[in-house]
Amino acid sequence: MKKNQKTAIIGIVAVTLVLAILVFVTTGKPSSEGGDEHGGGAHEHSESEGKGEKAGGEQKKEEEVDSVMLTEEQIKSAGIEFATAGPAKIVTTLTLPGEIKFNQDRTSHIVPRIDGIVESVTAELGQLVKKDQVLAVLASTGISELRSEALATQKRLALAKTTYEREKKLWEDKISAEQDYLQARQALQEAEIAAQNAGEKLRALGAGSQAKSGLNRFELKAPFAGMIVERHLSLGEAVQASTNVLTLSDLSTVWAEIVVSAKDLNTVKVGTTVTVKAASFDSQAKGKISYVGSLLGEQTRTATARVTLPNPETAWRPGLFVNVEIASGEVDAPVVVSADAIQTVENKTAVFVRSDLGFNVVPVEIGRTDGKNVEIIKGLQAGAEYAAKGSFVLKSELGKASAEHSH
Repeated sequence: MKKNQKTAIIGIVAVTLVLAILVFVTTGKPSSEGGDEHGGGAHEHSESEGKGEKAGGEQKKEEEVDSVMLTEEQIKSAGIEFATAGPAKIVTTLTLPGEIKFNQDRTSHIVPRIDGIVESVTAELGQLVKKDQVLAVLASTGISELRSEALATQKRLALAKTTYEREKKLWEDKISAEQDYLQARQALQEAEIAAQNAGEKLRALGAGSQAKSGLNRFELKAPFAGMIVERHLSLGEAVQASTNVLTLSDLSTVWAEIVVSAKDLNTVKVGTTVTVKAASFDSQAKGKISYVGSLLGEQTRTATARVTLPNPETAWRPGLFVNVEIASGEVDAPVVVSADAIQTVENKTAVFVRSDLGFNVVPVEIGRTDGKNVEIIKGLQAGAEYAAKGSFVLKSELGKASAEHSH
């Protein structure tokens, strides 16, 4: 290789190295500066996000309204009343399911007691009837025969009385023998027995010896005042003596039958006053347990008890499901509030406690209740003044305030 060629190669290598150094220095510096700028931007972005999150948290905290501010005039106009939380007795109750049924002591399954054909029916289903009101009329050959027999015995009785009086007078006047007198007296006694027997047969059927129109007319009458709850006869129908043609029930009182398990028999006692509440609507009444079964069912191992309920407006209809509440004892609770004070705020049970500016929402944990008072297990101290009545108004105002803050 010549000297000139070596020199050229060395020159090219040197130029290449210089260019490489220049490129490295040139690209490295901007890259570093760009990285600093990028890093600085990320830091600023992080700080911005942090500030934003902080601001959002403060905003969220401000939107969570947990108090209601009211003046004394507003409190008075809203009808809000105060009470002080403190110790009280909670009445523990036993609740048993039940069903309204007819008072069987005042329910009659009317049967004709004699075969016949229905001539007319005046009783309608659901109709209120009075005692001895005619419900239906039957035509019966059996009743006709009984009435004929009764009338015949009355005629024979009248003849026997006349004969006896005549024979008695003749015997007293020494005209006839004593034997004739004794035979007349015996015939009179037998006629009286026959007439009495014929009359008793008619009375057992609820019919008299006389009829307004025809000997075969038989009237079915109401044994007492009540409502027709079942009807099983129609015009022209042939009915038998034992057929249940009508059911009459006096609904002024009804039974609430309840099922009692063996463990609750010591609580359910005859004479105990209970509260009966309808399961399908808001209605309740007081009554007393009138019967508790002494035997347990072989399959259910439960006993049946009954509560006699007054039913002046017939609101308690047979077939209605009810819940029967029986007081089973009393317990002492350290902190108790009225049941009307309990509200649900944001899916939490709470009480509105009075403060200097209005009311604060205090979440609480509740325990036992007797419908009037509620035990507070956690969240409220004895001596706290709370809204006992009108707390629903405060809940409404709280909702309005929360809506305003959200906007």
